[in-house]
Amino acid sequence: MSYTNTTLEPMGSSTADSMLEVSGLNVYYGESHILRGVDMTVHPGKMVCLIGRNGVGKTTLLKSIMGLLKPRSGTIALSGEPITLKTPDQRARLGIGYVPQGREVIPRLTVKENLILGLEALPKRKKSTEIPDEIFELFPVLKSMLWRMGGDLSGGQQQQLAIARALMGQPRLLVLDEPTEGIQPSIILEIEAAVRRIIETTGISVLLVEQHLHFVRQADWYYAMQKGGIVASGSTQELSNEVIQRFLAV
Repeated sequence: MSYTNTTLEPMGSSTADSMLEVSGLNVYYGESHILRGVDMTVHPGKMVCLIGRNGVGKTTLLKSIMGLLKPRSGTIALSGEPITLKTPDQRARLGIGYVPQGREVIPRLTVKENLILGLEALPKRKKSTEIPDEIFELFPVLKSMLWRMGGDLSGGQQQQLAIARALMGQPRLLVLDEPTEGIQPSIILEIEAAVRRIIETTGISVLLVEQHLHFVRQADWYYAMQKGGIVASGSTQELSNEVIQRFLAV
């Protein structure tokens, strides 16, 4: 059933019509067919939200985009450049920043050390241990916590740190997996505002998996997944109650 209706500037520029293009992607775990012919487009400077209930393949799709899972067939392109055969570190250096579900902040490193790890995605000639002021403008709480251990931060603070770390690599595309999971409502609003500001001030594209309706509505476009395939898409301004109940309600 269809319901169609120092700097943080992104690396490079593109005349391509899309920042990310996923075409006919099929991914298996063993012989289990998880992603089924997935097509998806993320345009430059736009936020796209991937919605769907647990277990439908959303995280698998993000991991495939990052090169952590190998598709059996289909293609992935970044600004028109095929990346299907590239390794995760190559994709990061091409300009994809990734914040996985669970954040994966390194607990025994300080906030500053966690941030500096994000520089690994940059070419060597660009690397610097300085943290751009824009990071602290987006996430002011981090400036006062630079010498605290990552593991001592709250869940919301860790999420802000994880996003900031990804931005240190100056991505063109920022991929976020459940950025509001387990976070208190006030921090969710701060993260929403920061993501919108990132897009508006840098032109970075964002692809995120999200269940929080208010955050979903901040996106420009949505794709809904069911049983490993895309079954609905459209402008979030036209997101109907029927779609919300089908793909977001718990």
